[in-house]
Amino acid sequence: MRISYNWLKQYAAFTQGPEELSVLLTDCGLEVEALEKYESVRGGLKGVVVGEVVSCKPHPNADRLSLTLVNVGKSEPLSIVCGAPNVADKQKVLVALEGTTLYKGKQSLTIKKTKIRGEASEGMICAEDELGLGDSHEGIMVLPENAPAGMDAAEYFNLSEDWVYEIGLTPNRIDAASHIGVARDIVAVHNHQKGKKELSVLWPDVSDFAAGNNNVFVPVTIEDPDACPRYSSLTITGITVGESPGWLKNKLKAIGQKPINNVVDITNYVLHELGQPLHAFDLDAVEGKKVTVKKSPAGTVFESLDEEKLELTGHDLMICNEHGPMCMGGILGGVQSGVTEHTTAIFLESACFDPVTIRKSSKHHGLKTDASFRFERGSDPEMTVFALKRAALLIRDIAGGTISSKLNDQYPGKSEPVQLFLSHQRIDTLTGQRIAPKQIRSVLEDLDFTVLSQSEKGMLLIVPPYRVDVTRDADVIEEVLRVYGYNNVRVPHKMHSSIVISPKPDKELLQNVVSDMLSARGFNEIMNNSLTKAAYYEASGVDDRQLVFVQNPLSQDLNVLRRTLLYGGLESVAYNKNRKIHDMKLYEFGKVYQKKDVADKSHPLKAYNERMVLALFLTGNRQPESWHDKEAPHSFFDLKNALYAIIRRLGIEKEMIRTKQHDGNGLFAYTTEVVAGDKDIACIGLLSKETTEQADIRDNVFYGLVDWENLMQVASERVLLYKEVPRFPEVRRDLALLLDKSVGFAEIERIALQAEKNILKEVNLFDVYQDEKLGENKKSYAVSFVFQDSQKTLTDGEVDKVMETLTASFEKKLGAMIR
Repeated sequence: MRISYNWLKQYAAFTQGPEELSVLLTDCGLEVEALEKYESVRGGLKGVVVGEVVSCKPHPNADRLSLTLVNVGKSEPLSIVCGAPNVADKQKVLVALEGTTLYKGKQSLTIKKTKIRGEASEGMICAEDELGLGDSHEGIMVLPENAPAGMDAAEYFNLSEDWVYEIGLTPNRIDAASHIGVARDIVAVHNHQKGKKELSVLWPDVSDFAAGNNNVFVPVTIEDPDACPRYSSLTITGITVGESPGWLKNKLKAIGQKPINNVVDITNYVLHELGQPLHAFDLDAVEGKKVTVKKSPAGTVFESLDEEKLELTGHDLMICNEHGPMCMGGILGGVQSGVTEHTTAIFLESACFDPVTIRKSSKHHGLKTDASFRFERGSDPEMTVFALKRAALLIRDIAGGTISSKLNDQYPGKSEPVQLFLSHQRIDTLTGQRIAPKQIRSVLEDLDFTVLSQSEKGMLLIVPPYRVDVTRDADVIEEVLRVYGYNNVRVPHKMHSSIVISPKPDKELLQNVVSDMLSARGFNEIMNNSLTKAAYYEASGVDDRQLVFVQNPLSQDLNVLRRTLLYGGLESVAYNKNRKIHDMKLYEFGKVYQKKDVADKSHPLKAYNERMVLALFLTGNRQPESWHDKEAPHSFFDLKNALYAIIRRLGIEKEMIRTKQHDGNGLFAYTTEVVAGDKDIACIGLLSKETTEQADIRDNVFYGLVDWENLMQVASERVLLYKEVPRFPEVRRDLALLLDKSVGFAEIERIALQAEKNILKEVNLFDVYQDEKLGENKKSYAVSFVFQDSQKTLTDGEVDKVMETLTASFEKKLGAMIR
């Protein structure tokens, strides 16, 4: 939200400068994310002055140039060469002096003293596009004869400079979504800091409001008072729609609003001044001269101001004339009823709408406007009449015309104000210190809270109607604290806490351990949104009933909770590849969600499942490009090695691990399941081309998904014990085994470890050979075996005996032949 410093000063007589005020706003809960200087004309026309052409004659060396002498208020006139065809004696013009910088779009030009075709030129007579005052470049800009020579152009045009705050407004502070709302906080903080009521909010004066007649009264019917609690309106006739005055355009431009015409600009001005959205209808479009606020039938087509045709749901609140909808209430106007240059009379609306109704329509149709932003969060029902009067007076003064109806205020369901009892003891408990009741009352009164009664125990309050977020005493205490100043809350010298027994294993600790290990191995951690798009899962054949949908998604790309970390990771891979980063090792910890059918419908939450998982991604080359290392792409075994490093780090023995290889399943080109005991702990493999192409990735991507909760359960059953460094040497033996192609190394390793459990420490595959000469469907594995006894040095005889046992086991169980 953008707030103008100069605009704020209209409503509070504070003395702080822009930067000092920025600190004050942030301290009271309105975080200033940026502070920018605004100039109605870029550069502020610094160095540009009004000049008078005292002499103009043809350039002796150029047919299309003129030699001029220009009086700019100095002792001597300046000699300036000018190429404009309309330059002439006695003209009042705008002159950029030497050293002046002019801006045109993203380009800039600094004026220097120079010679043009042999004649000195000490400045530049400017066209309006060169100054940023218009688009014309047909000739120099000629001013009226009474323009005083030597006057600064900024002063002549009354240019404005301002400072604009970008405020990160939290959802509960819609009361501050206006200049009056921000001024209210400034006043409260200032008075608290000074200890007395020095400032008050300076509201615009509407006491002059009066209807000129009641000739064009438009009756209003509210068919759904729950969706529209209050609707205020009036008509104004005889107006002239045109360009807004400079002060109004500058105010709107400063906060990023584009001026349209005087009537629409005034409704936008009042919106940002008071926080109350307004809408002006062309009175000729109000057919039947009556208005109905209702929900139009489903299937009704409504054409919005931006000429988009919307099909209504039956739950959209519409402002209708006798024949159909003119406006989607609280969101967007219609193309047929908008104010144009041909409009001579308007129907002006100021209403309060139900936040839920507006939010649902806004989300469904994908419409985000300044009005819907405020109505979705809750507007002040007591502001509609004041804002309507304010806008009517401005329209009367700027666009002319007559207020041609009495103010029609429909308020069928007036709500009772919220009353709360604020206990002094409760304040002391939540703040941790004693705040004087007098200070509390002063702060609350500056924030428009009404104190009905006060006693030693506390005070009875009426909450202002625009504070829709204040419903509990804790909310009131938060209001007191942000004005009192969180920095003024004392931090105690000692803290009291109790020892809490945490379950083992400590999942957060182990997650950090594994994260550190992966980072040390060259991986980068990524974090993706847990919201993603259902289209990913539809393409992979997942049943919609297994997905957890968001009821009111921000967009169709964020309409479901992720069922896997795969697609978010692929988006990260694609994002980096599009920026020329092709070699990646990534990991992500995160929760995944899915829905299942349950027989017990009395506990609906049982249908939802949430699990913590770990995802690993490898793509590109292992090492950066280098003169001394050959490029080697990542392989499946790099991913497997990273997974096994995690397993070993968590104290899970290799003997517990079993693997199952699978062919492609649509998602993977090939995959391996990793099992520990009776728990599936991981699935790793190469993603299929169909999967990676969904993210527009053409390189191989290896992906592993670790069920972190199952892995934690297996790890919790293991006990890490210290073992001393072996004192006796290892012995290695190698075997070349001729096997069927269907036999995997995992089977060899499992059989070997079962056959010798005492001294066999490690089994490793170091070569694979395949050739037609070996026989049909045959391959040769070269396998190493490492033996070690912790009590003595092994003899050759002992090792040979074990090797004979292993060989016999391989021949019997695998049909292996020793080569």
